[in-house]
Amino acid sequence: MLNPRRLPSLASIRAFEAAARHGSFAKAAQELDTTAASVSYHVRCLERETGVRLFVRFAQHVELTQPGALVAREATTAFDSLRASFLHAANAEETRLSLTTLPSLGTSWLTPKLGRFRAKHADIALEIDLSADAQDLSGGRYDAAIRNGHGGWPGLRTHELFPSVFMPLCSPALKEAAKALEDPQRALEVPLLGRPDWWALWYRARGRADLPASSHFGPLLSAEYLDIAAAVAGQGIAIGSPILFRTEIDAGRLIPAHDLVVGTGRIFWFAYPIAREQSRKIGAFRDWLADEASRDRHAAHMFLRKLKTVESAP
Repeated sequence: MLNPRRLPSLASIRAFEAAARHGSFAKAAQELDTTAASVSYHVRCLERETGVRLFVRFAQHVELTQPGALVAREATTAFDSLRASFLHAANAEETRLSLTTLPSLGTSWLTPKLGRFRAKHADIALEIDLSADAQDLSGGRYDAAIRNGHGGWPGLRTHELFPSVFMPLCSPALKEAAKALEDPQRALEVPLLGRPDWWALWYRARGRADLPASSHFGPLLSAEYLDIAAAVAGQGIAIGSPILFRTEIDAGRLIPAHDLVVGTGRIFWFAYPIAREQSRKIGAFRDWLADEASRDRHAAHMFLRKLKTVESAP
């Protein structure tokens, strides 16, 4: 006798529902990508478990019994509702894109451009997470990421955006003071801002083994965009990307304090799980992002043609 608290096997219910709609175990088998014998087996299991005869079996076809027809109507309605729910969920999934990226890129480069994406894809809502650490893309929390590195992350499809580069930048008012950068041992009127290891690489690219003393550096801030904000305010000479902060350069708030641009071979990439390659929303964002990156690479050609690549310390 059927336990009222226990649902019969879902596989058996699915086989019964398909057979009821088609009036045939063979046609149900084609739909379910199995055999007619398997469908017949599952239906018999369901009849045995419920104690209800669902079909009258003939040589070439089957017919529902009166109780079978009642159950078939309810089963078909339930499966139709379930299919509709999955379709609705899939459509809803494609209307919201969750992206994780680095704080400086997200704040200074990506966010000011998002209005253009919205204008082209008003049906896709964006959620942007800023994190200095690479977030896991396999758990479903994030759809995609913009990462910095050498690429080749297992399980991810990557698309190159632009190189990760840096150079000294300062406010126009500090142009004369910036001339002291030629000699790393010479005292500066204003402090150096930004990562000391980037400054070390920049001086190494210029062939200087001696590095600025620690007393030459200003406060160590947590992100590149904060160093740039301090430089715009005239608080020192920052080392940062002329691509990420091209808006400040174009507006005249910053100028190159030296014309040497340095990189380590690292690149900004758009990355997403290979399994999500057919996602419409990811494809739309990928194509839009590629256009934005191409435009900025072209605009920064005067800086990139002076690029000198050096190896960072292991």
